[in-house]
Amino acid sequence: MPQMRKPTPINLQRRRAAILFADVANYSRMMSIDEMSTTVEVRARIRLFRDMLTDYAGELVDTAGDGVFLVFESAAEAVSYAVKIQRALLDLNEGIEPSKQVWFRVGINIGEVLFDDDGELSGDSINIASRIEGFARPGRICISGAVYEDVSVKLGFGYEYLGAQEFKNIGKSVDVFLVHEDPASATMATGLRSSCAVSEDEVARDQSIVVLPFTFQGGDMQESWFADGLSEDITTNLSRFQEFFVIARGSAFVYRDKAIPPANIGRELGVRYVVNGSVRKSGSRIRVALQLLDALRDKTIWGEQYNRDVEDLFDLQDEITQIIVSATAAKIHDAEKERLRQLPPSNLEAYGFVLKGQSHVVRYTKVDVRQARGLYNAALATDPRYARALSAKSRTLNLDWRYNWASEPEQALSESFDLARIAVELDGADARGYGELGFAHLYRKENDAALAAYDRALQLNPNDADLLSDMSDAMAHSGKSEEAILQLKKAMRLNPFYPDQYVWNLGGAYFNLRRYEDVIETILTMQNPTEGRRLLAASYGYLGRKREAEEEVNRIMAAHPNFDIDQWATIQPDKFEEDTAHFVEGLHLAGFPSRKG
Repeated sequence: MPQMRKPTPINLQRRRAAILFADVANYSRMMSIDEMSTTVEVRARIRLFRDMLTDYAGELVDTAGDGVFLVFESAAEAVSYAVKIQRALLDLNEGIEPSKQVWFRVGINIGEVLFDDDGELSGDSINIASRIEGFARPGRICISGAVYEDVSVKLGFGYEYLGAQEFKNIGKSVDVFLVHEDPASATMATGLRSSCAVSEDEVARDQSIVVLPFTFQGGDMQESWFADGLSEDITTNLSRFQEFFVIARGSAFVYRDKAIPPANIGRELGVRYVVNGSVRKSGSRIRVALQLLDALRDKTIWGEQYNRDVEDLFDLQDEITQIIVSATAAKIHDAEKERLRQLPPSNLEAYGFVLKGQSHVVRYTKVDVRQARGLYNAALATDPRYARALSAKSRTLNLDWRYNWASEPEQALSESFDLARIAVELDGADARGYGELGFAHLYRKENDAALAAYDRALQLNPNDADLLSDMSDAMAHSGKSEEAILQLKKAMRLNPFYPDQYVWNLGGAYFNLRRYEDVIETILTMQNPTEGRRLLAASYGYLGRKREAEEEVNRIMAAHPNFDIDQWATIQPDKFEEDTAHFVEGLHLAGFPSRKG
């Protein structure tokens, strides 16, 4: 009997690499509709992945139908490549009808991989990258926390925290971030902070609450915006009461679709009460199932299921709000109850357009803001006097101005002002309208009017964290930096996963007070300090730390090659000229030349 040969031993080695997976969203559906055209278009794009790889330190490991698997020497190379690819794919989709557009999801992780003599790769790091890719939205790039830690201060992009995700067959939770090509707009996106919990001595725990994003139940996931909108509106209703401490939408939505007991979420956020539920919409009928839990006692104290016509939605929102108030024994003044409900639209179609628009605008990208404005225009076409749609459209124009997306910035700011003014004239209980009016007043350099508008907004909605942050910026530009800092601290407690914008505003207030060390410590906590580097450079300049100042100047010019101190100074909405001069002098001390003359 012949002797059996021993199998050749496999020689495995470890290697640190950045792993990128990408595949086509909705590929099966597209193939079922038009197999030939889809195959041609997808193959052309996969060739693009291969062709564009030549400028990066990476290699194509595998392609399979609608996907690609690549590895890179560094996370920075992988993310830079992914951004360039998605930009090229966006251009290819231009002018194609939406149903035929080809969108790739991209997931990136970094870690050790095992490879053998044949080049076969394996390992947990690869599995994590694959899971992240499946989690990403079409056309977007998601990265692991390990990649974020590696690239956040190296690349001039922005990052939005999407929460700690529990992926199938991965034995640990994975922090996931969404990459924003535009770092400026990403300053409004959700952030990962070292501690999100609110301490017991900072909040009246008997009146603290979070409304978790409602799950959507139904066959048509295209209508999931309805569940998001309803949970957000109940949050807004509750936040109008002084008695309540209400966690902001941004932090609540970090827990979307999480397999975490609601009571545990309440304890993580430092609140006593948690509202969670589900929504099913079918034609003109809705079913809303809700429960209110006491997180301290881990006990459900109220639960109900509502079956209503969609036409009754606004009455239902008021009913739910009143029940929550009663169940938590909150002391609500009659005046607060009277202003609870904003004027509803003349038809529900307009409300639907606004909710759909909101699902876009909170993503803070140029494309999403444009889509949101189109939906708000559709709402106004059905109800021209709908105050909420007017203030929502005003916000899109404010964002266009803020992030330099408008071809005619001053016209965008002017139109935003007009829309917000009309909104508050039509509905004096519209805090959103006053907030947009405050922003427009500020950058029209009407500081006192800006503070008055923001003050009215916060009288109407004292727990709106974003309003608090925006008003603090107006305060800091109006000689009230000490008050701004206190207000920002409150905003951060209300929105524990607060965005970089809050940090940026806090750094600006410290700078006005000549607290340069505090500026540096604060700005360096931004998820990406790209937009805060002017504050860093000026602070280093005043402290005489020339090397660090020069490094920041170089980073600023790399991100904004056309940055001009003198032009920038004309935009600063400081009430007092000495505040602008103080900042400009700091930039000069850091090494920025003036371009005048």
